[in-house]
Amino acid sequence: MSAKKFFTKEQQLSIQKAIADAENATSGEVRVHIDDDCKGDVLDVAATVFNKLKMNKTDLRNGVLFYLAIDNRKFAILGDKGINQVVPANFWDNIKETMLGYFKQGQFTEGLCKGIEMAGEKLKANFPHQSDDKNELSDEISFGK
Repeated sequence: MSAKKFFTKEQQLSIQKAIADAENATSGEVRVHIDDDCKGDVLDVAATVFNKLKMNKTDLRNGVLFYLAIDNRKFAILGDKGINQVVPANFWDNIKETMLGYFKQGQFTEGLCKGIEMAGEKLKANFPHQSDDKNELSDEISFGK
């Protein structure tokens, strides 16, 4: 199955709503990128996607990427240096474990939305929404080739 067809349109809208909800309370930026497969180390590939999506260009360096490779059943969560400076060392691992619990039950949309919500709470605590905040990055899911 291709990355673009893994989630139904309704599921994609649910994921985009989770992103928008998380971002409404913070100046942080959340993106989801889905590839068919991941050639190489999942963190290295996710880092390449992170830069390609210009997530390293946000004002406060507080972007978070949820990267999924469908065929390989790999996923990663990457935070930019602004958020990584304020979260505990095991923060992203805890979110991954929570998401994995959902994924093992075939609840991919729910798991991804829960992970986004968890990241959003930490972003909200450390980077609260300001009156002059603007949405620096698209909330739409991006897909690999």
